[in-house]
Amino acid sequence: MSLLVIGLSHHTAPLSVLEGLAESPDRAHDIATAILSSATATEVVVVSTCNRLEVYAEVPAFHPAVAAIGEALAMAAGTRPEGLPCGMDVHPTDPAEELAVRAEGIADHLYVRYDDGAVAHTFTVACGLDSMAVGEAQILGQMRDALALAQQTGRAGESLNSLFQHALRVGKRAHSETDIDQHSLSLVQMGLEEAEKVLGDLRSRRAAVIGAGAMSGLAVATASRSGLTDLTVVNRTPARAERLADSVGGRARPWAALDDVIAESDLVITCTGAVGHVITEDLLVRTVTARDGRPQVFIDLALPRDVAPTDTWAQDLPGVRVIDLEELGERLAGRADLQQVDRVGELVTAEVAEYLTRRLEKRVAPTVAALRSRAAAVVAAELDRLNQRLPALDESTRSEVGRAVHRIVEKLLHTPTTRVKEFAVDANGPDYAAALRELFDLEPTDVANVSSPPKRGA
Repeated sequence: MSLLVIGLSHHTAPLSVLEGLAESPDRAHDIATAILSSATATEVVVVSTCNRLEVYAEVPAFHPAVAAIGEALAMAAGTRPEGLPCGMDVHPTDPAEELAVRAEGIADHLYVRYDDGAVAHTFTVACGLDSMAVGEAQILGQMRDALALAQQTGRAGESLNSLFQHALRVGKRAHSETDIDQHSLSLVQMGLEEAEKVLGDLRSRRAAVIGAGAMSGLAVATASRSGLTDLTVVNRTPARAERLADSVGGRARPWAALDDVIAESDLVITCTGAVGHVITEDLLVRTVTARDGRPQVFIDLALPRDVAPTDTWAQDLPGVRVIDLEELGERLAGRADLQQVDRVGELVTAEVAEYLTRRLEKRVAPTVAALRSRAAAVVAAELDRLNQRLPALDESTRSEVGRAVHRIVEKLLHTPTTRVKEFAVDANGPDYAAALRELFDLEPTDVANVSSPPKRGA
């Protein structure tokens, strides 16, 4: 069994592709169901955020799993799979090996990470090094939620549970032991910087936040810290809008007042998570007319986008500036503190090595346990035979003989069982666990019995 990660993110796919995938609210469930039904994976966790969609899977065979996962992703994107390109980053065993499987439409944007590379990618994502805003901590909660959903639905077993739990610990270490989050600009901060270039000092401007989810909460908090005091929150659920507005001394307005709020606001930050454009071209035209040419900036943090794409109307509405996730990602590139990035990178490297070592040691643990179990059974049988042959032996002598036999067996087993764990760290070395099983005639059932928890009632 091996780990496999296949996905696409803002690094490999344009906003239009990510937007198309985001339009299906049940995409994670549908993708996981399709993959497991193909019987090419035993465990699946799908991480689905506004700028990434990744499948983490425990698979018995590489090529069938890549084909099934690629097809599931392509179907989620609404495309019919045909074939992945030769240049895709796939190196399961041979660096020169190239792969062709079914998947058209998103194929050019997919990346594949296998086994050790999959572990390194998971830890890198958890630390925020792969995020659009390098060092952001929100991905930790998103990965935790993805794991929880997979656990609830029985899609995450021992392997992915171990991987994600370790990744979450690594992510926490990155934020507690380095300053990666303090030195990386958030999407909202970057958007406010761009808005200030158009509007000037934002402290004298009216602002509105559309939506009341996690990203909206971040937007409200960041805007308030930046000195914006005239802040309005609009959401379809009034109570949530009121709570968010009250947290910064702002005000809440009903959804029915959306047109008026937008027309009154110099800065609009929107992140509703709605399918379809909340701020349409018609609404923008009405807004421009009502504002009589005063400049206005929209920061669109939603995927799918809340604001209608600008390619059809931007020239007709020169006073309106729209900043979306794609532009923010481009502007954030290279803005992180390189020293902190290097520190987190070193942390990830060390943690990956530790995880891989533990995983390799764990693979031989059932064989070692089976060997010790076999030895214990032999000792017990021989001591029982001794009791039958020498029934008059006094209890003190009998106990001393038993302890001596146990010590002898323990000393004989100590070196081979210790060495087999040490040798297991070399993934490309001989299979010493198999050698132990052969030398001591351990049956597969012996190893399986100490690998699996006992059944209820057993």
